[in-house]
Amino acid sequence: MFKRKDSALWWMSIRYNGKKIQKSLETSDKKLAKAIEAKIITDIVEGKYYEKPTGHNKTFRQLMDRFMKEHAPKVSGSMQKSYASSLKHLIPFFGDLNLLSISRKKISEYKVLRLDEGARPSSLNRELAMVSKAFTLALEDWDWISGNDKPFSKMPYERENNERDRWLTEDEEKKLLESCPEWLREIISFALNTGLRQGELLSLEWSRVSLFRKTILIQKTKNGKPKTVPLNQIAMDVIMRKSDEKVRKLNNDFVFVSSHGTKIDRHNLRRAFNNAVRTAEIEDFKFHDLRHCFCTK
Repeated sequence: MFKRKDSALWWMSIRYNGKKIQKSLETSDKKLAKAIEAKIITDIVEGKYYEKPTGHNKTFRQLMDRFMKEHAPKVSGSMQKSYASSLKHLIPFFGDLNLLSISRKKISEYKVLRLDEGARPSSLNRELAMVSKAFTLALEDWDWISGNDKPFSKMPYERENNERDRWLTEDEEKKLLESCPEWLREIISFALNTGLRQGELLSLEWSRVSLFRKTILIQKTKNGKPKTVPLNQIAMDVIMRKSDEKVRKLNNDFVFVSSHGTKIDRHNLRRAFNNAVRTAEIEDFKFHDLRHCFCTK
């Protein structure tokens, strides 16, 4: 038994059949605490001990907050940076979901999303490993979930072949563009001629466009450094057409917007792109592969 620094109550902590059970005995009387502990241990051994996990009302965000506060300081600085980077992708997707509502199906949806965004298998695996560790702590140390509530258990990881050399033939590019609605055709054409990532395209603002210099400035890149991207004639044609649209739709700051004049949702973009790829009968082609096409031009 032990007492925490912030409490006058006695606590017990034992490990039985590989599971750590740690709980408050809810008394400051040592003799009574020992009696309660003995009763609990007897119930555990006889299979009569059932306790509702304390995390039944906890969210994914709360789990990761505790993980970063209590576990992250114990690992290396580089691992802490890796955790912080992973959270930038994990929180927007799982954020306020209840821990008990996160299923293997939901994790599979996350994997599909990240791979469609162009994430490397090794990056995705690091993200999954981080969450798996957090769920292990929630089960074994924090008593937030039960053994049946660990969806990341035995979850298959992605094969780490990070090299992907898929680009469009001239005929495939033509068919893809013909299969797109106009708003998507503009985005794909711009991506093919600038090499911008999906996030860079959707967050591109007019304040970063220089019509005089025929360049755009990307403030937030993958490596954290700004970059200036020159625009060829095809990219400039797209910008000029979007500029005319901006005159008609005055209230928007983004270059690429929806029909309502709002920022395009990445999920809608992914669905539309995948539909266009299917219509064009192109196999094994993701949005991120447009960057490879740019590099081969």
